Amino acid sequence: MLAKVSARFLLCLTLLLAPVAWAGNVTLLLSDSAGPYAEFSSTFSEALNSRRWSIHLVPKADAYTPGAPTADLIVTAGSEALRQALQRAPPGTPILATLLPRQTFERLLNEAPRAKRQLTALVLDQPPARLSAFIRHLLPGQSRIGVLSSSETRHLLPTLRQSSAGLQFENEDADNDAALLTALNNLLPRVGVLLALPDASIYRRESIKSILITTYRQQRPVIAYSSAFVTAGALAAVYSTPAQIARQATQLIEQTGTLPAIVYPSQFAIAINANVAQALGLNVADEASLRQRLLGEGGQ
Repeated sequence: MLAKVSARFLLCLTLLLAPVAWAGNVTLLLSDSAGPYAEFSSTFSEALNSRRWSIHLVPKADAYTPGAPTADLIVTAGSEALRQALQRAPPGTPILATLLPRQTFERLLNEAPRAKRQLTALVLDQPPARLSAFIRHLLPGQSRIGVLSSSETRHLLPTLRQSSAGLQFENEDADNDAALLTALNNLLPRVGVLLALPDASIYRRESIKSILITTYRQQRPVIAYSSAFVTAGALAAVYSTPAQIARQATQLIEQTGTLPAIVYPSQFAIAINANVAQALGLNVADEASLRQRLLGEGGQ
């Protein structure tokens, strides 16, 4: 009897100490090897369970060629990496796309050759409910919010309005450079705040300066989608860092079940430009206080 108990004990101990079952090879495909992509890559490699997954890093998207090791999953960082993966990856290989806005993901998907594959995008866009909550806590006296939209972001407006929680969103279309400042000047007198969505056709390096100058002249704060935009002159932003996106990507890989096509960031950061707040005569809460208020509403 004692021998049987000992044998069972040794078997249980062996199972507990046995290595986790092998899951496969991940090809990590970066649009570039520097900046946010390097931050993403470093955090991703540290966070992913190395006993289950072996990572093959491709630091430049244009250097990607399918081959050894054969990938069980491709994780892309940035739009160019996803473009190359959609064009070159074997049709059956699932792809997890990261570090790109939702509209960019959808545009690349429409442009890509049709192939059956499991495809999920962990987008940079913040959940609409989080955006609305951020505006309410940042500027509690403002309820009329302006949005410049294009063909890339127009379809996002209904969801934004549904999650408005007392905010009223006004929009003007700006589908080309010629219409941009006209649309902005038509919009600003009707609203108290400009909410910038991550729309590459509107908020380009060449246009952001003009947008910020125009909004400042009309004393309208800009709520942005990146810390760089805040540094350039926006009042504030709620956004997710490359490291936060990388950690969530590893969590998605480790979980079981089918993933949805679009996944919003679960973690976020906040940036405030105190100089802009002072110049506009605004008394806004600090970043830590705002974060706690958003966490209190169910954010992460």
